[in-house]
Amino acid sequence: MRIIKTPQSNLGQVEIGEIQFDARSRDDIPAILKGLQYIYVNDNVRSQVFALLEDSLSSAARQDTGRPGMELWQIFVLATLKLGLNCDFDRLQELANHHDVLRQMLGHSGWENKHYYKLQTLIDNVSQLKPEVLADINQVVVEAGHELLKKKSCDELRVRCDSFVVETDVHFPTDTNLLWDAMRKIIYGIGHTSQDYGVIGWRQYEYNLKRIKTRFIRVQKARYSNSKNPEKQAKREQAVHELYRDYLSLSQQMIDKTKSTLDELAQFDCVAEIATIEHYIDHAMRQIDQIERRVLKGEVIPHEEKVFSIFEEHTEWVSKGKAGVPVELGVRVCVIEDQHQFILHHRIMWKETDDKIAIEMVDAVKQRYPQLSQCSFDKGFYSPTNLKELNNRLDRIILPKKGRLTKEDQVREYDDDFKKARRQHSAVESCINNLEQRGLDRCLSYGKEGFKRHVALSIVACNLHRLGLILQRKELKRLQKQTCRKQRQLAVAA
Repeated sequence: MRIIKTPQSNLGQVEIGEIQFDARSRDDIPAILKGLQYIYVNDNVRSQVFALLEDSLSSAARQDTGRPGMELWQIFVLATLKLGLNCDFDRLQELANHHDVLRQMLGHSGWENKHYYKLQTLIDNVSQLKPEVLADINQVVVEAGHELLKKKSCDELRVRCDSFVVETDVHFPTDTNLLWDAMRKIIYGIGHTSQDYGVIGWRQYEYNLKRIKTRFIRVQKARYSNSKNPEKQAKREQAVHELYRDYLSLSQQMIDKTKSTLDELAQFDCVAEIATIEHYIDHAMRQIDQIERRVLKGEVIPHEEKVFSIFEEHTEWVSKGKAGVPVELGVRVCVIEDQHQFILHHRIMWKETDDKIAIEMVDAVKQRYPQLSQCSFDKGFYSPTNLKELNNRLDRIILPKKGRLTKEDQVREYDDDFKKARRQHSAVESCINNLEQRGLDRCLSYGKEGFKRHVALSIVACNLHRLGLILQRKELKRLQKQTCRKQRQLAVAA
């Protein structure tokens, strides 16, 4: 059973609207908490955010036992703070238990309430947030930021669009180490499951794992001959192929033995364990086939057949041609930022390229923010169809053409407004760098759903940080004016 926020205040508890922050602090924590405070004290914004959180987490409530879970407000605060600081759960636990201002934001009093957050509690509750709901919350936060600014400056939105790669937490993939990963999970899984249900045959599963690892290391250290002598080259190649055959043969033997054991385990209630082992068997069989084709038969494996991680299967091999970064292992994410440095929308590009999503990105932002009038892109988003369709949707489109320019293109791209907007487009790189500081340098969440939640939370945290900075700067200006006024009064009195 979950509640949004406990209405009854405890003895010694500070109301969230009365929490004081240091306006001169340059740390990220006061800025993020200041943004969260503004969300809470604004009745209209708070009701929208709480309604979305309630829809997102109502299914996670324990209706059968009535056991109270974490408050929705506490989950939202801790989740955005984790991504806003790009920290792990261990640091988040330390902050939640010992950071006084954060505990006031969570609704705990300084001396009477000694509530202690356990690590697994934080992991389980933050994982409940849904990416779709976080996208709606992000829109509420952005609209609150626009209202905080001067209304005239938000009547027309001029946005910048670009994509970047969010890396997944994987090692560099080779077909041999991917096979080792699969065999490791298969043998550990079948060994532990057989012991749990009393099935014989895997008493020495750890020894079998060492045998496979020994052959894997031999294959890793194998080198083809650099000699120009054809006989030495052929002899060395034959030795390398023999090491690969030994590695593949033992792996296949273990897989065959595992399949026979799975037939015996089918009579027990271990459907989940069997499904997991069969999943890794499929990965191992694919890798065996690809190694045999590539090494022993000399074939070139097509890119679409390759898998770059057996744990994060959505990982893609991205080569954008950037200097010093030949390859990135992750997934592309496209973002749109407005002139006030708020991120309006994002899209995870599952096996998509920039030119395929330009129109859909503009349509999605236009639906949420009808005041959108201008959008700038880089050359990667260009196609004749995109240029034509986007011109029908917006007043101004800044979309440079790839390759040689025609006279019509020269007139369009040499226009003063076009050149000015194109120079300003590079500011989106600052937005991307800010997102990488908010957790989008490398996604440590597991699975495809975890990746989507991680990206959506980072966007919300980034916008809350921006909202808090605006409030801090307004407060700092007020304090500076107050200081100048006191100095003038002292000067007159002197």
